[in-house]
Amino acid sequence: MSRHESLVKSFGYAFQGIIHALRNNQNLKIAFAGAVFVVIASIFFRVTPFEMGILGVMILLVICAEMINSAIEEMVDLITNEHRQEAKIAKDVSAGMVLLTLIGSVIVGLLIFVPYVIKYIKQI
Repeated sequence: MSRHESLVKSFGYAFQGIIHALRNNQNLKIAFAGAVFVVIASIFFRVTPFEMGILGVMILLVICAEMINSAIEEMVDLITNEHRQEAKIAKDVSAGMVLLTLIGSVIVGLLIFVPYVIKYIKQI
């Protein structure tokens, strides 16, 4: 197998992982819906390209954190079917990562959008 074929297969596996995660993870579906909402709001309020870049990075952080969380949960479930404290800790810490990322993203979103919303309301 050539390097090109190997690379193409690697991308194929990555896309399969994204599709699997989207089909089977309710929180990831919510994150993608939130991302669509943020992009539409960004267009509506005409945020600056720099602000859109920041929002894009935050969207990616939340989606990636959710996918890492899903992978960790699947691995923990694969390794043990027992209710073990170590498994619970791994899942809880992973979920905490997602929560912190989401909270940070909401704060960044508020810092960017609140001035636009206030300006919009004043114009009405």
